[in-house]
Amino acid sequence: MLDFTQFEAGPSCTEALAWLGADVVKVEPPGRGEPGRLAASEDGKTDAYYFMLLNANKRGVTVNLKSEEGLAIIKKMVLEADIMIENFGPGVIDKLGLGYDVVKEINPKLIYAQVKGFADSSPYSEFLSFDMIAQAAGGIMSTTGEPDGMPLKPGPTLGDTGTGMLTAISILGALWQRQTTGKGQRIQVAMQDAMIQYARIAYSTMAVTGKAAGRAGAGTVTGGNAPMGLFPCKPFGANDYVYIYVTRANNSHWHRLLEVVGHPELIGDERYDTPLKRSNAKEEVHQLVIDWSSTMTKQEAMEQMGRAKVPTGAVYDTLELHSDPTFEKRGIFQWVDHPQRGKFKMAAWPVQMSEIDVKLKSSPLLGEHNEEVLRDWLGMSAEEVKTLKDHQAI
Repeated sequence: MLDFTQFEAGPSCTEALAWLGADVVKVEPPGRGEPGRLAASEDGKTDAYYFMLLNANKRGVTVNLKSEEGLAIIKKMVLEADIMIENFGPGVIDKLGLGYDVVKEINPKLIYAQVKGFADSSPYSEFLSFDMIAQAAGGIMSTTGEPDGMPLKPGPTLGDTGTGMLTAISILGALWQRQTTGKGQRIQVAMQDAMIQYARIAYSTMAVTGKAAGRAGAGTVTGGNAPMGLFPCKPFGANDYVYIYVTRANNSHWHRLLEVVGHPELIGDERYDTPLKRSNAKEEVHQLVIDWSSTMTKQEAMEQMGRAKVPTGAVYDTLELHSDPTFEKRGIFQWVDHPQRGKFKMAAWPVQMSEIDVKLKSSPLLGEHNEEVLRDWLGMSAEEVKTLKDHQAI
């Protein structure tokens, strides 16, 4: 797989495929590499943790695409590749001489994937985009925040990694189809369009009300329900909350919750015996839970509610999750040994697969695998690689 991606949207896609066993060769310009490599670096010289977290398990080469020799190398690699992916700014890949029409002639079986901010047919097709732009233009921010407050950007990078995951799935589908047809194809994913996929429930709400889906704070866009939301816990720090949700489908969760919070006498009470009545009495219902949750830690609250089969989740921060040994035991967090950074624990592929066990490897240094990849893919000798380097083609 030839990987011409940068920053996050593209690299998250290629990293996912690398974790699944693909031979991903990341192609970067000589010198500084792709912008994400050093953009968030503390000293502007050492590979950024940002880069490391998005480029594990890849091999790295440097090729000067503005050099005739460099471009010729890539075209030879295109002939050997199954997949090529890029997420440069609009029109950049065509100016480099590697547009779809060009590479399709070289390798008709190639899966050619592109991630852009906006679709080719969009009135914004020439506009640049990053994660937050996609979340704004794709409807995500409009449904995030308090009902009477301004739109907010969710913490997760749905615009970037969310788009990357849809691209990876599409590539796998195209590869499977090629098994039957023998043909490659072009895949185009627009970050704005991808966000609609992650907001489908908001559209179901709109279908019912006829109005744009609103913001629901700690609730959901599907409407009112009680109890549902964040409840404070000891010692009342920034993230000392537990999220509790009682389904509207029936009263079973509600009855179990009443047992846990110490109010079994309210089971069957006609003031709260339907989801609609509880929603209308939201402040009273929530106060029952607050009085209980405020007497314990979020872990204790989650333990008690969880064991009672009431959907509950403590609000864990990144440090708490990173330090939890159970995630490392399952392989969700794993250690790599980076030549510059040393030992580093990072999030790995979170899916357990019985027949795929790809070991986590650190992100490549700039041009680390030049000789290795050109030997493996094109059969070049060490002397030939040296000549290319002397000519500043790599």
